[in-house]
Amino acid sequence: MRITALAGGVGGARFVRGLLHELRAVRGDQETEVVVVGNTGDDITLFGLRICPDLDTILYTLGGGIDERQGWGRAEETHAVQAELAELGAQPQWFGLGDRDFATHIARSQWLGQGQTLSQVTARLAERWGLPGQGVRLLPATDTPIETHVVLDEAGADGSDAGERAVHFQQWWVQLQAAVPARRFTVAGLGQAVPAPGVLEALRTSDVILLPPSNPVVSIGIILGVPGVRDALRGSRAPVVGVSPIIGGAPVRGHADACLSAMEVEVSARGVAGLYADFLDGWLVDEADTGTVQTPRLQTRALDLRMRDEAGAARIAGAALDLAAELSVQRSA
Repeated sequence: MRITALAGGVGGARFVRGLLHELRAVRGDQETEVVVVGNTGDDITLFGLRICPDLDTILYTLGGGIDERQGWGRAEETHAVQAELAELGAQPQWFGLGDRDFATHIARSQWLGQGQTLSQVTARLAERWGLPGQGVRLLPATDTPIETHVVLDEAGADGSDAGERAVHFQQWWVQLQAAVPARRFTVAGLGQAVPAPGVLEALRTSDVILLPPSNPVVSIGIILGVPGVRDALRGSRAPVVGVSPIIGGAPVRGHADACLSAMEVEVSARGVAGLYADFLDGWLVDEADTGTVQTPRLQTRALDLRMRDEAGAARIAGAALDLAAELSVQRSA
């Protein structure tokens, strides 16, 4: 059996960790392969190093090295290198990088510079973090370098409208805290991107496809924007089950509401489900949203969707697997 999950950073990583706990510890299933297709639209080059925040968060979370409090970065981290860069006047300083985290980015950048693909580099990092031993294969959505940018209103010195300016998504998300309203998102390189090796095969041959509660616009939405991915989902024989990242009209974490608002999409479980309507079969919503998503072909289930710990994430993942099994039976009937 094979399960494929499309994942962003913190929410996606914690969901997949819960999925592994549900499969291995709760259900005693040691054989099912879990393929994780990670978002690369957040990627950025800083200090000459290629940084892949979502892939790294998945690696650290599944490998037991994540800072649990903040959900990203390394546990027990120090920041001597970044402090020295600040003393030297190197910019930017709004993106915090720890010393152990720097090692990941240095190795990745070196290997990429030697001609390896992002897929090959990610496989090497996954080995370091023990993912193959857990039955997990981590794939970047694409080996093509892509970067998400946010188009903002530019104000003149007198406060008048001076047109538009674009900033990297990370600057908008981290430095500006998504407080400056976005006009739209644009992804450099996306039109020329091709799915990384193994991505389309995983979608076409999986028994279950899962959408964790990741940002629907700048995480899962970017993966879906890679040419060929959405078509593969539409044509997959596997049931596609998603978990709403919105509870009671607000994101579980992060700024998904600001992203949805920029696209004029309702900030709700119903609004997000609409973004996946052409391929989504099952949808888990929080108990607070019971009865709010009602479409003829979409099977919904309501439960507590807050991932307070690994056991809670496992419970949600188990509900997603149960719904997928129900959908598979209905299809074969």
